Amino acid sequence: MRPEENSGQYILAKCSIFDYTVNNGWLIMKTSILPTPDVPNILVVDDEKVIREILAEFLTLEGFNVTTAEDGGAAVDLLANNHFNMVITDLKMPNIGGLDLLEIIKKKDQNILTVIMTGFGTVETAKEAMKKGAYDYIQKPFKVDEVLHIVQRAIEKQRLIDENIQLKQNVHLYRVSEEIATSLSANQIISTVMDTTVNAIKPDLVRLMLLDTGNDRFLEESRIQSEQWPEEELDGGELDMTLLVEIHGEGGEVLAHGPASDEFFRGTPPEDLYSFMTVPFIVRQRVIGLMAVYSFSPNKRFTEGQRKLLNLISARAASAIENARLYTNLQDTFRQTIQGLASALEAMDKYTSGHSDRVALYSRLIAVQMKLEKNEIELITQAALMHDIGKMGCHANLNKPGKLTGEEYEIFKAHPTFGKEILETITFLHALIPGVYLHHERWDGKGYPLGLSRTEIPLMARILAVADTYDAMTSDRAYRKALSHRVAVAELERCSGTQFDPDVVNAFLIAINRYREEQEQKSNQSESGDNASELPPRFTVINGG
Repeated sequence: MRPEENSGQYILAKCSIFDYTVNNGWLIMKTSILPTPDVPNILVVDDEKVIREILAEFLTLEGFNVTTAEDGGAAVDLLANNHFNMVITDLKMPNIGGLDLLEIIKKKDQNILTVIMTGFGTVETAKEAMKKGAYDYIQKPFKVDEVLHIVQRAIEKQRLIDENIQLKQNVHLYRVSEEIATSLSANQIISTVMDTTVNAIKPDLVRLMLLDTGNDRFLEESRIQSEQWPEEELDGGELDMTLLVEIHGEGGEVLAHGPASDEFFRGTPPEDLYSFMTVPFIVRQRVIGLMAVYSFSPNKRFTEGQRKLLNLISARAASAIENARLYTNLQDTFRQTIQGLASALEAMDKYTSGHSDRVALYSRLIAVQMKLEKNEIELITQAALMHDIGKMGCHANLNKPGKLTGEEYEIFKAHPTFGKEILETITFLHALIPGVYLHHERWDGKGYPLGLSRTEIPLMARILAVADTYDAMTSDRAYRKALSHRVAVAELERCSGTQFDPDVVNAFLIAINRYREEQEQKSNQSESGDNASELPPRFTVINGG
């Protein structure tokens, strides 16, 4: 759309007014202003025309927006397509009476206040209506001042209720903001934002779009549909991302109702869309995503306050999502670093090829069996991959045929210290040092390099010690053939309580037997009969450290 003037106001389907400016021919909305947003809407329902006209005229003069209906049936139709703060209804009417209308209203919208009008002789019935949820009753014939008093009191009550709800939302928003700010998982942040939107706004559909930096396109990252629409998938339409990004990039806002929302879609807009708004995710003045919120329910019209609430959430989430992406990039660097170091180590000796992967597998099995936290499991797995990195500093041939000389053994004993020194130069690998440096310590204190004993030895190192020893025994070396699983297990049991932590040995025995049984079952089920062990992915995500 291209307005003739460069700035002004654009009336959107008679329901919203937008300030705009024109940028390269595009109309950019600056601020959405609903007409008289603080004026309550009142529906007067009575089968007597004179009553309807008197109340409508009087309440309109007092500054309220008033709509009238001649009976309960007409009122139901109006309620289906409009928002009202209050309904003033006669008790006795044809078609749908006041009590039935009260039941319908309560099922439709708990926030609508209902006032019952009744003639003399039916006061007890009116009181019964109040027990069913009516706010108050007006006895006919009435004085307009009495009606005004009841209406004002009801609207004030509703205002206080709304303020209380807003306060609760603000407290919830603070908690959500803290949760978002402390998370380094983009998926968790998105899930928190979506759940908060659903709980706070109760829309029929929410879609979250994020910029894919790889191809510079916006992709739908998440979608939640209200349980009120279980039988069908709501059509969210194809968002006009070019227009929406330009609007939000210029500081504009999008809140539209009915046909006014059509222009924000390419092609055919969603059918029966009643209310629509979007809030952006902006980082360093660049739109990296947006959240689109839909209402297909006539009684669910989004407000400027709700848009502002979501805007606060999206503003906090944008930075958190960007930080999570940076953290993911750091993790990628971490994986690549470990991959390069581990590959370089194993390239030095054909006999140790695959050793680090197997030690990582066995260490993970032990950690899982001991029910450690996920972060601990991942750190232990990574430390296992790096546990022999210090051998890169050992210049002697440690895998020669025959026994090592005394001098060669002393060189070998230095590899944990070399490993520690290598990792100390890489800040984000520091969390792996306890396992790399201390995996040759012994439970009885006779190990090296520090001679630590029992629980003085970090659990990570105690786990790596068992995993490393088992793989060393069951793998071929230049100086001997691999030992059988049975012999290796017997040796671990013999050294439990002296060389190894008994709890770690017990966990390993349980885990390795279960793992071998699973591998045997998979092998039997395999058409090829391939009995190769399935190693876990070498490079997994570390969520701490």
